[in-house]
Amino acid sequence: MASFKFPFFLFLSSLFLHASLAEIICEDLPKDVCAFSIASSGKRCLLETAVEKDANVEYQCRTSEVVVVRMAEYIETDECVRACGVDRNSIGISSDSLLEPQFTAKLCAPACYQKCPNIVDLYFNLAAGEGVFLPDLCEAQRINPRRTMVELILSSGAAPGSVSSEPGSLVSEAPAPAPLG
Repeated sequence: MASFKFPFFLFLSSLFLHASLAEIICEDLPKDVCAFSIASSGKRCLLETAVEKDANVEYQCRTSEVVVVRMAEYIETDECVRACGVDRNSIGISSDSLLEPQFTAKLCAPACYQKCPNIVDLYFNLAAGEGVFLPDLCEAQRINPRRTMVELILSSGAAPGSVSSEPGSLVSEAPAPAPLG
């Protein structure tokens, strides 16, 4: 009987270990936690729409090609979503919200900037793709809340417009954002 108990114990242990090591796969996430999540692979999850055969629009969580170097297996907290002013129903990944002074004010506020590294890392890299250094945008926003990202782009000498990316250049290796003074 003792010889049966030990293999059975090992079998049960392996099941519990497997359950505790569950991976985050974007396609398996519900739409209400998809945006701002990071899969076990280190790639960002994004919410997309798909039109079904009956013309209904369905939301689907997909794995993007954007890799986050310092994080994996992460679902953003509701506290950070509120503090940073982001929307879990955001479709895709875009820097457009950086053009809105109200959003930038929330993103740069200490409650977000110092406590929500996932969201700050995402927008740090989105701003960099537009030729703007997020700490500079936050400093400009703190000093003059009416100054917009467009003004920073134009003053930096960067040409406004879309940024083309080479394959493989989607890896997020930006340094950690500087703390606000």
